[in-house]
Amino acid sequence: MRKFDGDTLLVATHNAGKLEEIANLIAPFGVTVVGAAEKGLGEPEETETSFLGNARIKAHAAARATGLPALSDDSGIEIDALDGAPGVFTANWAETGKGRDFIMAMGKAHDRLLESGAPQPWRARFCCTLVLAWPDGHDEVFPGTVEGQIVWPMRGHEGHGYDPIFQPEGYEQTFGEMDRWEKNRISHRADAFAKLVQGCFG
Repeated sequence: MRKFDGDTLLVATHNAGKLEEIANLIAPFGVTVVGAAEKGLGEPEETETSFLGNARIKAHAAARATGLPALSDDSGIEIDALDGAPGVFTANWAETGKGRDFIMAMGKAHDRLLESGAPQPWRARFCCTLVLAWPDGHDEVFPGTVEGQIVWPMRGHEGHGYDPIFQPEGYEQTFGEMDRWEKNRISHRADAFAKLVQGCFG
């Protein structure tokens, strides 16, 4: 396991919320976090069929372009009764001609579950794969998951994406109903980050 020994970490995302979340997690280690937009980087095409493959594309492209170690994640939701869909196409299900509509995407997931005839509970998990890549081509990989089930109707206005229909195991609330700090403590990203910190920053 290669340790991170630099003073600046590039996070290969244009999402300001995700950048802030990662910066807060990395803050205790005295590392400066910069985003892809700050470095003028575009978003490479995600052509792989796995979270790992797409995270690797983004991390290595950013590391090569800047000469900095780069961290990227790819994440989504897998629904067992839909053979793991939407999976890597989680965001694609929300695409419209005018941006992303996750209410539509959640409706699509529910419609497909009804069409499948699968009995409840509809088991599902959020997945996150983090890749930390160095300019020399080396990388370290950290997968994270949180198990739960799909519920309907949607509940809550917190979070984003499919959060209002995902109820994590052991909880009565959906991610959409949870305080964001509580969600961030148990999320798939938190699981992956704990492994990253232990592996590369510990």
